[in-house]
Amino acid sequence: MLDVSFISAFLGGLVVFFSPCILPIVPFYLSYMAGVGMGEINSDGELAPGVRKRAIASSVMFSLGIITVFVLLGAAAFSLSQAFRSYQDAFRIGAALIVFVMGLHFLGVLKIGLLNRQFQVSGGDVTKMNVWSSYLIGLAFAAGWTPCVGGILTAVVFTASVEETATQGLILMLVFGIGMTLPFVIAAVFIKPFLAFASKFRRHLPKVEKLMGVFLILFALLIATNSVNLIAAWMLETFPAFTKIGSSGTL
Repeated sequence: MLDVSFISAFLGGLVVFFSPCILPIVPFYLSYMAGVGMGEINSDGELAPGVRKRAIASSVMFSLGIITVFVLLGAAAFSLSQAFRSYQDAFRIGAALIVFVMGLHFLGVLKIGLLNRQFQVSGGDVTKMNVWSSYLIGLAFAAGWTPCVGGILTAVVFTASVEETATQGLILMLVFGIGMTLPFVIAAVFIKPFLAFASKFRRHLPKVEKLMGVFLILFALLIATNSVNLIAAWMLETFPAFTKIGSSGTL
């Protein structure tokens, strides 16, 4: 049977990308890693030769940097969970509390300044950017994003920490990372259409923020009551095709 937690992790990654603290700054980072200014990719003409290739290669390495950090977080959480199995209930309640508080933050009930923090890089000479620089920025960017995306990240890390094996937990974090960074690569492939989309989508960001808050609170309650598997049961009942996918060995 398909492990629905993988689908949930992937969707969680997508939600993070389209969150108010991530989407608005994506165009800047795309231009920075492509080695061009925002004015150049915003112009009506064609992009200079090599710009799109640099953007794609850099976005892939940038994504790998982010995924590296998330997988390491999952490995650390799984190790701690196994080392302190007798305290797993306390660990679960602590994770639920963190996710719940972050949900209240996104709903506007609480305002936590730390959760609005964004990682920033100095402009410098963008022409000196290369794929390895992008990987290093991805590593630092993931750490800088952690407070901002902490709610969903905490939920996924907790789920990874209580998987049956370390491999399952690491794959779960990998799927979450792919869900969050795949749009980066797609945005690099279609830079100009993406900029137009991002500009129009801005007006919906407050709605996305509130939706994130609702989902985080619901997930916090599921974690606290040790009922996360209810999501899998609901998805399998609502979408029977998942059962067929799992039994066919697709995933």
